[in-house]
Amino acid sequence: MRILILSKRQYTSRDLLDDRYGRLRELPLALADLCHDLRGVCLSYRPRDEGRYEDIQNDARVIWQACNAHRLLPFGRNSYWNQIQVLADSWRPDVVLACSDALHAVLGERLARKLGAALVIDLYDNFESFQSSRLPGLRSAFRRAVRGADGVVCISKPLAGLVRDRYGYHGPLAVIENAVPAGLFHPHDRLVCRRALALPEAARLIGTAGALTRNRGIEVLFRAFEHLGRRRADVHLVLAGPRDKSLRLPCGDHVHDLGCLAPDQVPNLLSALDVGVICNRDSAFGRYCFPQKFYEMVACGIPVVAAATGSMADLLRDWPGHLYAPDDPESLAGALNAQLDDPQRLPFHAPCWHDLAKRLECLIQDSCS
Repeated sequence: MRILILSKRQYTSRDLLDDRYGRLRELPLALADLCHDLRGVCLSYRPRDEGRYEDIQNDARVIWQACNAHRLLPFGRNSYWNQIQVLADSWRPDVVLACSDALHAVLGERLARKLGAALVIDLYDNFESFQSSRLPGLRSAFRRAVRGADGVVCISKPLAGLVRDRYGYHGPLAVIENAVPAGLFHPHDRLVCRRALALPEAARLIGTAGALTRNRGIEVLFRAFEHLGRRRADVHLVLAGPRDKSLRLPCGDHVHDLGCLAPDQVPNLLSALDVGVICNRDSAFGRYCFPQKFYEMVACGIPVVAAATGSMADLLRDWPGHLYAPDDPESLAGALNAQLDDPQRLPFHAPCWHDLAKRLECLIQDSCS
């Protein structure tokens, strides 16, 4: 099957083509590994090098055409529209897989109808919570695109409910959460990881790796760490990831800021922790997302404490000791203290992207029938 992917280039503070990271890279590669022919057009909202990129892993290959946002203007042979038309003339796609944000869902609807292809939209978050969705008219156009899609992927069960109930979508739908790259996330020797990252070997380490932003409730972790520090002197806080420019991190020799780690270093950090923390808020974003770091932490074999909102509240309802009330630092401090005293690993298997690609393949086939 010939599948055309439409995606933005920058997401989750990574670059799809330069960093070769995350869902928007891994699912297409896994589909290619299932013997489908995949090509993508990758739109950058920031000036980046344009042209053809080949992403090859083992026997799987995805060919990307990178272009910058000004190419959306319908002028010249290098416009976004002309590049897709040239591609379609020589390589007629069976499916348009629109990913990454509301704009690409709308672009996907227009192009799928023009090319006579089936449209599948991958909603890896509640796109309406993105700042880019505030553009006039985009939300209503996005909802029309979802209602008219031949198939829809949702990152979580709460988001699937939203798509059915609020958007009025009644076609094929699959809940496909996040996964981990095969062979990368697994338990590493804790002491070796701590030494490699220059972390204290005998301390009790809590922390997280990912977006350190206010809209994810990261400051609750800072305050919980202060509460916890009054109970026990052995606790240290470890942080890594992109953050708000104005965010003030806690200070002191018990706080370790590792900056932005390369993706292949994240398993070392997680394996160094005694407890991993997944912060979130009860918001339009938090209620519908599925945190990427959840299965990363599970795969590394560490106890997890997560905000009790959206998919985490649903998934962990039978393990309340791993949940804390959003925006409540005392609740988080209590859950962390309990896990430090009596560590409990969650009985989940972390899927790899190839597992999820098989489910996506089934949805695509249903959408074309």
